[in-house]
Amino acid sequence: KELKKLAREGYWAVSHALRAQVYHHLIQQVACRLVTPDALVYRDVASRLFGKLSVSSHPLPEFLEGCSMPTYCLNLAGVTALKKILICVGNLFPDITYSPILPSLVALLLHYSKDEAQCFENISRLIASNAPHTSYIDQSFLAHQASCMTFGDLANKHCPAAHKLIASTSENVFEVYSEWLSWLFQDLPFNYAIRVFDVYLLEGQKVLYRIALALLKQYRLSVTSTEVERTDIKANLQAFVQNIAEHMTVDKLLERAFGIRLFSRKEIWLLQMANRKALMERGITMSQSRQSFHLAVDMQNFSSSIVTAQEMRIIWSWIPERFSLFSPLLLFSTSEDGCSLQRFYTCCEGYEPTVLLIKTTEGEVCGAFLSSDWSERKKSGATSGFFGTGECFVFTVRPNTERYEWVFIKKPELAKAVPRSCQRSRSPSPMFHLRSSPDERGTSSNHLTVPVPQRKSRLSPFLAIRHFLLPSKTASMFMSGSREGIIIGGGGGQALSLDANLLWGHTEHCETFDNPPLCQENFQVQLLEVWGFQ
Repeated sequence: KELKKLAREGYWAVSHALRAQVYHHLIQQVACRLVTPDALVYRDVASRLFGKLSVSSHPLPEFLEGCSMPTYCLNLAGVTALKKILICVGNLFPDITYSPILPSLVALLLHYSKDEAQCFENISRLIASNAPHTSYIDQSFLAHQASCMTFGDLANKHCPAAHKLIASTSENVFEVYSEWLSWLFQDLPFNYAIRVFDVYLLEGQKVLYRIALALLKQYRLSVTSTEVERTDIKANLQAFVQNIAEHMTVDKLLERAFGIRLFSRKEIWLLQMANRKALMERGITMSQSRQSFHLAVDMQNFSSSIVTAQEMRIIWSWIPERFSLFSPLLLFSTSEDGCSLQRFYTCCEGYEPTVLLIKTTEGEVCGAFLSSDWSERKKSGATSGFFGTGECFVFTVRPNTERYEWVFIKKPELAKAVPRSCQRSRSPSPMFHLRSSPDERGTSSNHLTVPVPQRKSRLSPFLAIRHFLLPSKTASMFMSGSREGIIIGGGGGQALSLDANLLWGHTEHCETFDNPPLCQENFQVQLLEVWGFQ
């Protein structure tokens, strides 16, 4: 904790020698694979590879194809050392297939290494790190894309104003977010980037997400919608980061970053793993190098009786990145399938997640993103228990467009970590708990749990019910279904409830989403649609 405080406050920024000493000490403490090349190995490999030949006679590793090479004020000898280290990394780590962040990290480390051999040893330890739920350097296109998707998910939740602006002005939101690491280790000026590196060495990748989110928040405060409409938002963001000194000091940037409350490192790791799994389902492999593909959904052929293609694009920008890889598929419509709850269940079961859209007879449009398969309702037996995860949310489309997420997205500090010693009870009532360090002991009998099925195809481990202990049992009532009707959101009220004929509904404030009524409180359904993911 003391080291973190010193790093965040820039304690060793005042002394080059102190920072160099700290870097070497911290990296030597990183848990890594047993056989990790060190300074001696570097000297041996470098003399064998280069001998009397110049570095220019050796091509850079294939994993750097298309990547930029920031040099951070290195002189000619420094740039030569940078290239030699990268070539040796390519030689000794053949499993690396894509790593755009690597040149920047090596360039920064070179400034604080006694020689290139020590720099190589230190970067090798970061590459070979095997600490649980921690990653320093993505080493494949798959891992890099998953990190970009994870940042997109976090931006969606923690920077809604910036996300809304980007979604409304960019054809491909993911393409904008795929530059997030470049903002930190390419576009930020050296005196900012090195302070980011200070905290990154201590706290891992989670801290990078925080700082990039802080940059995104500040960007939204610094630009107007009309400015962005007239420019390329990707280039605009890059220029903003390059000129960050005009907007905030590095101390203020870090202060804002650490003011953003994210979920635990493990929870973010689970999200990253889910994103990797979705990419693999799209055919992205560990071994392939960079590939350009369009993740935005083509809405030209989209047709709904409730929302326009543009409105669906907005809803699609809210859903987790790993699901937005897939095109919308109409599963159920009252206009085609009739007003039958049983038919609703039959059509929707087997699909996870789904988007529910409702149009009332007054012309209002609202709905919900539902993370779990409706067949989960059967696991409660005779009782109608709640299920789902913290990725569920409710929204309005007309007359106003607004999203209401799980209340603990905004206040993750209220969701306590669950001890590993906790045994899951078989209660049908929903509850959240998040596994943490094994030294946390004891549970409250007031905290109930719900069993979650383990299925190979499941892509929703992030914010899963079994991960959290909450102060209130009513703050995680996501979705429930019975023969009498369906309920979305509970605790002090229901965000949405529909009767067995899917003709009449009710909406009010609920504790799970902290939402206002989504339309007129008692409403008649004109049309209802459920969309899945193809």
